[in-house]
Amino acid sequence: MSWEDEFRRRLKKFEKTFPTQNGDTPISIKVRVSSGCFHREHSPNAYGLIDEYLASHSHSDFGFEEHESGPELLVYLSFVAAGVSLTTSIINLVTTIIKARTEGIKRGDRKDAPLELIVRGFDEDGTLREETVLRIDAGHDVNEKLIEKALVDSVGKLAPKNKVKKKSREKK
Repeated sequence: MSWEDEFRRRLKKFEKTFPTQNGDTPISIKVRVSSGCFHREHSPNAYGLIDEYLASHSHSDFGFEEHESGPELLVYLSFVAAGVSLTTSIINLVTTIIKARTEGIKRGDRKDAPLELIVRGFDEDGTLREETVLRIDAGHDVNEKLIEKALVDSVGKLAPKNKVKKKSREKK
């Protein structure tokens, strides 16, 4: 099975586990190191912080997948009158993951290559679309506004053309 087939299968499983009534599009938001590993074995301090966040927040609107290269969120791209949106909780979680890695490095986790924030999904023709929206040097501090802007600017590129014409966001 190819990587693309495996990814398609993960999105289908997510859709069955978290069905949508609005015709929203499932996408992946991936935080990965450009080379090396970002998983529990090499980043126990970062994953401790991520686990704390996940335990204290509801995650009924996203799937969380752990991979050797870094965590992946499976979420729905919502369509609103003016464009597309991601919830504030998703933006906060992505920010937490990136900040947890920086804090984990300060606490002794392995310092690897820069992080990449990637958004991917399938277009209306079933073609895989992937966009690297942000590169962050290991240990570099980021803020929620930077991450929000990078995500919002990129997710509109994954939206089916017949559902949205311009980008925006909606806080929930």
